[in-house]
Amino acid sequence: MSPTNRTVVVTGIGATTPLGGDSASTWEGLLAGRSGVKPLEGERFAELPVRIAAAAAVDPSEVLPRPLARKLDRSAQFAVIAAREAWADAGYTAPAGEDEAVAPERLGTVIASGIGGVTTLLDQYDVLKEKGVRRVSPHTVPMLMPNGPSANVGLEVNARAGVHTPVSACASGAEAIGYAVEMIRTGRADVVVAGGTEAAIHPLPIAAFANMMAMSKNNENPQQASRPYDKARDGFVLGEGAGVVVLESAEHAAARGARVYCEVLGQGLSADSHHIAQPEPTGRGVAAAVQNLLDNTGLDPAELVHLNAHATSTPQGDTAELKALRKVLGDDLDHIAISATKSMTGHLLGGAGGIETVATVLALYHRLAPPTINVDELDDDIDADIVRDEPRKLPADGPISAINNSFGFGGHNVTLAFRTV
Repeated sequence: MSPTNRTVVVTGIGATTPLGGDSASTWEGLLAGRSGVKPLEGERFAELPVRIAAAAAVDPSEVLPRPLARKLDRSAQFAVIAAREAWADAGYTAPAGEDEAVAPERLGTVIASGIGGVTTLLDQYDVLKEKGVRRVSPHTVPMLMPNGPSANVGLEVNARAGVHTPVSACASGAEAIGYAVEMIRTGRADVVVAGGTEAAIHPLPIAAFANMMAMSKNNENPQQASRPYDKARDGFVLGEGAGVVVLESAEHAAARGARVYCEVLGQGLSADSHHIAQPEPTGRGVAAAVQNLLDNTGLDPAELVHLNAHATSTPQGDTAELKALRKVLGDDLDHIAISATKSMTGHLLGGAGGIETVATVLALYHRLAPPTINVDELDDDIDADIVRDEPRKLPADGPISAINNSFGFGGHNVTLAFRTV
């Protein structure tokens, strides 16, 4: 079908994160500057070089019925919880078809994960070794599939226009939302449930990331370990959870009288083609993604007032991102209030773009930028306006826009733009 270029809006949000079990408590935690990073308890983490992580504030077992939870990997559990909140927040009361406001054939899901059911895979391998073949769960394959979260959310809402799972490491959640926008713009769907999820707090991923020298080893001060832009930053802190939004064509939302949070202007995409894990140091690829965003959307940089940065707390990545923004935006970067919410949530890998989209949407809706915590001594190479310690009011009048950046191993670069309505 040829593009229709329909306007896309956000009508629902949902989240379960290290700061709270829903979007409201997560937003409250972000504004309060509260860290969700804690020590990892248990013998299996005791010998690891990294013994801290940002675990979900509310365990899925406290929310989902046990018969459902035992058939879902933890990443899918988070996705279902966040999607249920977003679906209800958008005003839907039942799956598509039962709720006549949307037909199943006009509804899609795009839920991404960078790693998929890694905890299921590793735990069931332990079962195989220790207890034998017959004790391996028959649900293992659907649980470990990277598309499991999107498929299960699709089953929840009765989506038939398409159920998709882009996998692009830590850019996955943002790429999912961009893909969902295109589904609506091209006329393939009227409504799409989109976002990212991740659940990888397990000894093997932590040991592997730690041996890559990618993670903070500040085990003695977990709440101060994630410190974007600070001179003492030494790597990211692993987090878990999910962030999901309901996207609709503006016409569909208006026809049913939906509350609209903001408009999604579009996405910018690029690839570094530099290294499988290291960021391109000059920010060349990031700059290309931001320029692609401006070219695709017609966004005026003068209208940009807020950025939720990728900013994982790695020494190279934090500065490369800002170099790229300066290259493309020039002096317009000076009036953009920059928040690095991973300082509080940790890095949710493929789920990061999901929860950071929720944070960006709420920042525009409330015209309030959340703070970046743990910036005790700003790196000399940081030439930008970082919102530190306290929330920052955004302009109260007129249309304002914001962008959310997500980058992933493999050189994937995704930037999303949003505007008030």
